[in-house]
Amino acid sequence: MTEPATQAAADLIWDCWTTHRRIVAIPSEIAPATRRDGYAVQERLGLRSAAPLFGWKIAATSAAGQAHINVDGPLAGRLLAERIIANGDDIPFTNNHMRVAEAEFAFRMGTDLPPRATPYSSQEAIAAVASLHPAIEIPDSRFDDFTIVGAPQLIADNACAHYFVLGPATVADWRAIDLAAHHAIGSVYHAGGGREQRQGVGANVLGDPRDALAWLVNELSSLGITLRAGETVTTGTCVAPIPIEAGDKVEADFGVLGQATARIAYAR
Repeated sequence: MTEPATQAAADLIWDCWTTHRRIVAIPSEIAPATRRDGYAVQERLGLRSAAPLFGWKIAATSAAGQAHINVDGPLAGRLLAERIIANGDDIPFTNNHMRVAEAEFAFRMGTDLPPRATPYSSQEAIAAVASLHPAIEIPDSRFDDFTIVGAPQLIADNACAHYFVLGPATVADWRAIDLAAHHAIGSVYHAGGGREQRQGVGANVLGDPRDALAWLVNELSSLGITLRAGETVTTGTCVAPIPIEAGDKVEADFGVLGQATARIAYAR
């Protein structure tokens, strides 16, 4: 992609994100053709943020999720500071298209992992982690039909990033726990009454949340990007996404690892 096309695509996605509108696709004359093109657009999108990068997300971490959006592997996206919601607070719900909540394992990094020629192992990635957190993601897309645009445009769309809730750091000895076998429960308490609950395990996230973290580290490394100390990586939903509506309360319960909560705000 040319520099002007990359910038124009990023400007378009940013405008759609901030004005709550959607498009069929990025116009062909400025559309990313490869994953690397998509990441170049995403990088420009991230530069529109006024704050330091909060961290990274992974989308399509299961075979079913990849099939659903017609991609052949996971996608990385940026977590922008303006889109981080404090645990227990309200999440804006204006014109949300996906309308789902996801329960996720998240890692806050304690050490930089710079790009290198050899891949990082899961053990190396986990050794660089400072803390483990329960988390909630409320994704969204700037496309009318995100299942048909393909990986380069989904990456340019920041891998469907939207709002993110980071729960408190777990006080449990999480390094001694088999995270692949660890259970999580995602619950939505509906404003009109009733509860919808879905259960999952860490293995639903690329086989193990620790392996998902290593995937993210290596994806960034291939792009010449350092995963920095202080940044948070959320590893993808370990439960089937749960439908949400305004007024609902969302809870991600990871047992001894803790809980994250948020409320879906009514439109103002």
